[in-house]
Order: sequence, then C-alpha cells, then structure tokens
Amino acid sequence: MLRPQWIGMLLLCLVVAGVFAWLGQWQLGRALVSNPVPPGATEEVQPLADVAAPGEYLPEPLVGQRVETVGRWVPGDFLIVEGRFNDGVEGHWVTGQLRINPSESGTDAPTSVAVALGWAATEADARAAIEELEAAASAVEQVEVTGRLISDEGPVPPPADADPQTMTRMSPAALLGQWHEVDGLSVYRPYIASIDAFAGLDAISSPAPQDGSGLNWLNIFYAVEWAVFAGFAFYLWYRLAKDAWEKELEDFEDDEDERRRSPDGPAPAAS
Repeated sequence: MLRPQWIGMLLLCLVVAGVFAWLGQWQLGRALVSNPVPPGATEEVQPLADVAAPGEYLPEPLVGQRVETVGRWVPGDFLIVEGRFNDGVEGHWVTGQLRINPSESGTDAPTSVAVALGWAATEADARAAIEELEAAASAVEQVEVTGRLISDEGPVPPPADADPQTMTRMSPAALLGQWHEVDGLSVYRPYIASIDAFAGLDAISSPAPQDGSGLNWLNIFYAVEWAVFAGFAFYLWYRLAKDAWEKELEDFEDDEDERRRSPDGPAPAAS
C-alpha cells in the first residue's frame, strides 16, 4: 500500500470520495424544505403555467395543487386507464389530451397536458362517455379545466393476457405514445385530475394532500447512498491493493516451490 502506484490510487479514491461527499451534502440540503407550502395553499386555484412547466418534474410540495387552464380537446385521444379506484370501488378513468391555448401556455409552440376527465364503473360506461366526448370535441372550440396537478405514475407493461395498448397507470408518457398531432409537441410531465366530471362520468375522488413534514425523505435516502459510495471508494482501493499483494505472495510461493523441486546441479550425462 506504500508503493507509489497505490498511494496514487488512494489519492484518486480521495478525490472520488470527496465528490460523493459533496453530492451527499447537496442532497441533505435539498432534503430540508426551506420554504414549505403554507397549509391550505394547494386548495387555492392557480394558473397551470404558474405552477409547472412542460417537460419538468413536479416538486413534491406542489403535488395536488389545484390548477386551471384553457384549451381544446384533441379528437381521437380520449383513452381509458383501467384499475382506478374511486372511494374504494374499482373502475376506469377516461383521459384526454388538452391542447392548451397559446395565451395560457405563454408560447406559440404546441403544448398539451393529460387530463383525467372522470371515473366510470364499467368499460362500457367509459366508452359511452368517450363517444359523447368525441362528438363534443369537434363542436366546442375551447374548454376550461380545473383540477389537481398530480405526478406521473410511470408506465408499466400491460397484463400478459391483455391488449398491448391497455393502460393501468396514469402516465402522460404512455398516453403520448397513443396521442395524435404530436409533432413538435411539448407535454407536461404531471397530469390534471379534473374536479368536475365530463360526459356523465363520476367525479374523481381526489382529497387534498396532507401537509408535509418539511423533510424530503427521498433526498435523505440519496444522501445516505452517496455516503455509502464514498466508503466503497476506499474499500475498492483496499481490495485492489490486497488482491495485488496476494497475487505477488502466490507467485513468490510458487517460485520457492519450483526452486525446491529443481536439482542442485546439472543432471549427469548419459554413459
């Protein structure tokens, strides 16, 4: 370990561990919410553009924030998400692509947000609502939507025996794969769970989020991970040095055994 090459390796591990330690400290700083959302703030309806931006993750304190926006439904993009519970009863959500008005999004680029429009107990009821929504989408120029802004649940594969297009998680990323008019489209990562139901659907049960503790436990977990990585950097240096030493020791013992087995002098010549 005192050889120059291993001292150099130790210095490199110190640099790597220092970077990991800095990252852990940064995560701890983010774990403490310095400006928590005041109690009841999520119940105040705010413009969507003031709360989140397309393509960005929704900060935890803003999950469940009530927002409002104005746009038009894109025909053909009313889709069903299965396995959604409403007051303990399993059913289906009907979702749609809301193309936000440029005056609301603040940009001329096409921008959309996924909206959960309501809940249906059966697939037949959900499809009947979609037929009504499709008919209205062509006639209504714009619609105002108010609801809670919820984080993307992440896409998952459909059940093995289900249609490949089946969705069981509310994921704008998965919905985007089935939407139309998506060239150059900017999409919000979170989705809106509409407060008011559309097309005869039941309103989605979406209670106010509980007040947070002021700590982001996910960031604390990440900070612990970085500390483990920093310790592993030193363990890796020790393990590599020990392996090299053990290999040299084995080579030395092999050389000793070879010398013991070899005769002291040259073999006698044959007569």
